[in-house]
Amino acid sequence: MAIHNKILIESTADGSPTLYLQEMDEHYHSVKGALSESLHVYINLAWQKAAGQKSEIRVFEVGFGTGLNAALTAQKALEKRVKTSYYSVELYPLPKHITDSLIPHQDNSLIPFFRLVNDAEWDKDVIINPYFSIQKIKGDLFDIDLPSNLDAVYFDAFAPEKQPEMWKESIFRKLYEAMSPEGVLSTYCAKGNIRRMLQNIGFLTERLPGPPKGKREVLRAIRK
Repeated sequence: MAIHNKILIESTADGSPTLYLQEMDEHYHSVKGALSESLHVYINLAWQKAAGQKSEIRVFEVGFGTGLNAALTAQKALEKRVKTSYYSVELYPLPKHITDSLIPHQDNSLIPFFRLVNDAEWDKDVIINPYFSIQKIKGDLFDIDLPSNLDAVYFDAFAPEKQPEMWKESIFRKLYEAMSPEGVLSTYCAKGNIRRMLQNIGFLTERLPGPPKGKREVLRAIRK
């Protein structure tokens, strides 16, 4: 365990690292497995469904965090040869000395992708590989103009109990309006009030099994 200015780096159950914010009493990922959670909730349930038979998609991530979701998407886009334009907003980017401490050594094939997405310059479109480009937006989701025609949204904000302002209906309406028809939104949070709010906005929602040894259910929503 390492400590960086009230941020603890911890190992999760699948061997992958995550961060614990002492002041918020919150982890960046599930302690049952950071890597397995990201793979299941965002790659398997959102990216793969959005990609389908398409050759090109657009992805928006709420909360760049450690860069794990972006790295996994860059890896998958190259593997499946689906051109992916990736956008992510983060108000408080992590310093390099912390992201360097989070390199997922339990999956050596992911390491170069992890380094590249974290080293990508902010507020510029950066090509990571022939099938993946990333634009990391340093700013507040409330204030920025979202990219249009989004095929997938990774909603990876901190839990509603810790960051309630991020789970307001206005945020999800903003995302809905930026998504393409049949666009996919996924999140680890399957609370009934969140699901009902998404339904009221116009999403078709489904509770799906969570990652192995993790949460029992997660939520996926499809834009009508």
